[in-house]
Amino acid sequence: MPLISNTHSVLVIDDEPDLRTLYEFSLVREGYTVHTAESVEQALQLLQSQSFDAVITDMRLQDGLGLEVLRFLVQQQRSERCIVITAYGSAENAVEALKAGAFDYLTKPVDLKQFRSSVAQAVQSSKALATDVKPPASPPLKYTAKVSAAIESTSAASEMGALEQAMRNAAAGTTPVAPDQPFALSRMVGESPAMQAVRERVAKVARSMAPVLVRGESGTGKELVAQAIHACSHRSGGPFVAVNCGAIPEQLLEAEFFGARKGAYTGSNQDRDGYFQAAHNGTLFLDEIGDLPLAMQAKLLRAIQERSVRALGGTQEEAIDTRIVSATHHDLAAQVAKGLFRQDLYYRLNVIEITLPALRERRQDIPQLAHALLERIATETGVPARRVSPAMLAALQASGLPGNVRELENILHRALALSDGDELELEAHDMGTGGVELLQANHNPEATNAAQDEPSTMPSDLQSHLDVQEKAILLQALTQCGFNRTAAAARLGISLRQIRYRMVRLGIDAQTAPEATNES
Repeated sequence: MPLISNTHSVLVIDDEPDLRTLYEFSLVREGYTVHTAESVEQALQLLQSQSFDAVITDMRLQDGLGLEVLRFLVQQQRSERCIVITAYGSAENAVEALKAGAFDYLTKPVDLKQFRSSVAQAVQSSKALATDVKPPASPPLKYTAKVSAAIESTSAASEMGALEQAMRNAAAGTTPVAPDQPFALSRMVGESPAMQAVRERVAKVARSMAPVLVRGESGTGKELVAQAIHACSHRSGGPFVAVNCGAIPEQLLEAEFFGARKGAYTGSNQDRDGYFQAAHNGTLFLDEIGDLPLAMQAKLLRAIQERSVRALGGTQEEAIDTRIVSATHHDLAAQVAKGLFRQDLYYRLNVIEITLPALRERRQDIPQLAHALLERIATETGVPARRVSPAMLAALQASGLPGNVRELENILHRALALSDGDELELEAHDMGTGGVELLQANHNPEATNAAQDEPSTMPSDLQSHLDVQEKAILLQALTQCGFNRTAAAARLGISLRQIRYRMVRLGIDAQTAPEATNES
């Protein structure tokens, strides 16, 4: 019995008769109406005379490249989703196709089960685009106790308050439902050119299956971007599973990612699904992907390439259908050069890159962002909302805010809890050097006028200037905490791993500190 109504039509383009026939028979058995073409010219003629629900094309044809068909669809703003078939191991072709707007790509020899699954998703997405209606949601996927606990623990570092919602969803045992597209994009607050560009890129890349790498400093909202990509995609009815790769003990990585069968290890009393199974038909967000050990990188690469996983202690491969969105504050290209990150995995993950600006690079967004954060904090805590004074905003905009949005949120939390009256007040230790000067000048108008009259001194080497400031802040925090790195990291709102990395980069040797307490 066909799985799909024969009202769905597919165009198959391949210049090899045997393969063309194989693809056609495979789809006809599923109930599709299949049309075939053996060249770019023939395919374009068919596309100009009728529409289809999906297009499958080989990359290399006798009279050109399948990318010509793909570009025609994009230029004409057609609703057909295009799947490109490339030669095995031709990663460059796959990347080129995805960047050109392909919905998905398959490598030869094509796995027919994977082929049919990809076509079904492409048809579903094409129909949703043509009718401007979201495709039906996938059946709810129940989280196992292990996955629920893992999601709860790994969501602790999520930006913009996603923790509470993830915990509620996990406790209820239901699939998290992503917000609709306008709401998801509006959560990325800011009207600066940099943030407008980020929102536009998110809306664009969400339409494809291409893996996305989100780069940005800690606290810039990388998980928020991943959630928006999921919410704007045809997978928005499926689960969104966030994983902090740096928070999982190395010996548990394989079981957590791929699941484990009963008896696979001591204490394994039942079959358990992993993150890939939990994210089936949805999106898997791999935060801090740069922290994965090399051995696990190889296993992750295979899972992404084969689109199947084998649970720890299992004997059968299990097909998985999930989109990968990863994030890091590291320079992965530099890590590849140092041998710390696999080059093949880097190219798999970095098909499309989205770079988030640091808050100091979009200071004009701070007033709007502060207002949005205060509204949410007030709602969550039940504390009446207060307004942000002009002096406070000026101090925030002058501050470096190395912790970005997360640091700003912490400052506002403290200010809301400690301030009296209708306006928030900030303590000097919450500000960087520029913020302290502005707070002091607020009580000394003459100093303010004098400062405005003096020409500002711009550093000739911005990175060196920032490194000096960052090193001074780290040394101050370490000194105040007796060179206890765990305590200093907590005071600065960063992880122990991050403070170790920064100390190495800036040449801070904790071992030379007297009576230092250096946690491992």
